[in-house]
Amino acid sequence: MLSGSDQSRANSGICLGLIATPGLPADLVPVLMDDLQVELERRFPSISWYMVDVVDALVTSPADDVEIVEAARERLLAEDWDLAICLTDLPLQISRRPVVAHASALHGVGVVSVPALGAVAIRRRAMQAVVELVEGLLGAPVQAFDTPGDQTGRSRGLRRRARQLGREAQAGSDQTEFRFTARVLTGNIRLLLGMVRANRPWRLAVGLSRALTAAVAAGVFALVTSDIWMLADGFGRIRFVAVGLVAVTATVATLIVGAHLWERAPKPQVRKQVALFNIATTATVVIGVLSLYAALFLLAAAAAVILVVPSILAADLGHPVGTRTYLALAWLTSSLATVGGALGAGLESDDAVRQAAYSYRPTPNTD
Repeated sequence: MLSGSDQSRANSGICLGLIATPGLPADLVPVLMDDLQVELERRFPSISWYMVDVVDALVTSPADDVEIVEAARERLLAEDWDLAICLTDLPLQISRRPVVAHASALHGVGVVSVPALGAVAIRRRAMQAVVELVEGLLGAPVQAFDTPGDQTGRSRGLRRRARQLGREAQAGSDQTEFRFTARVLTGNIRLLLGMVRANRPWRLAVGLSRALTAAVAAGVFALVTSDIWMLADGFGRIRFVAVGLVAVTATVATLIVGAHLWERAPKPQVRKQVALFNIATTATVVIGVLSLYAALFLLAAAAAVILVVPSILAADLGHPVGTRTYLALAWLTSSLATVGGALGAGLESDDAVRQAAYSYRPTPNTD
């Protein structure tokens, strides 16, 4: 594999630049490199492939695929690559359909929207998307290399085409572009799941250290208070559900509003993309807070068994206690502790909350 500064290669080779935005795409590219090398050499056996991987945001979100292609084109020319594939964490759409991949043969550039690949089997789907983009850019189906013939002539033709794509995009040329899109309903669901997956919501409770500390402190204080015992014993199912919903909603709202996670579209053309950002952010925070709530419930249940003596609890309540009593106490305690976590979240810096809410997102351009 070549570095960005070392582009010496044989005349028979094609240099492919892989550009990854920070976050999940940057984590994905290194594990793809070896397999991608093998797959391209299998599909194009008469060509040597040289790959370079770089991490570059290229554009400031929100942005569309055309802007990404133009930015990737500039990087291709600066690095003297033949072809470039960008793996981005931005959601791309056209006519309400998620764009999984977009290629501009004129520019020699392809773009893969990693969130559109979904939340599972990302590596396999990314590999397939990159290979199909390369084939589309070169305009050469795999079957051309599966039959006997003048492979030397074909490989020269492909190398010539790659050089032209990489260096001779001229104004007025016929611009050949193609996109792989998904279905409106299932594609958008997969896109949102992919965006939430990229945000890694399970890190939220761990990342908000002050909020977690406040939550645990509130939980311990509530657990040893006899008034909480009485309330937990008197609450019915509806009250328990209502208290839990209020606790989770209050925490989610505090995180989103307090850290300014809700974004606004700087221009009408990107409203749909910004709306996707906001939906994914809200889902990420909700999942993170629910994870915090579940962890606090388990901690409260364990602490209740250890700290609350059954005989003392029964004497206060005036009736025998059992598992249901302890679970009710843990539920109410974890609800109050989650509200304490919301208050603790207000002590966190905006940057700390943003880093916990999603792994990477370029700062919105408000110019």
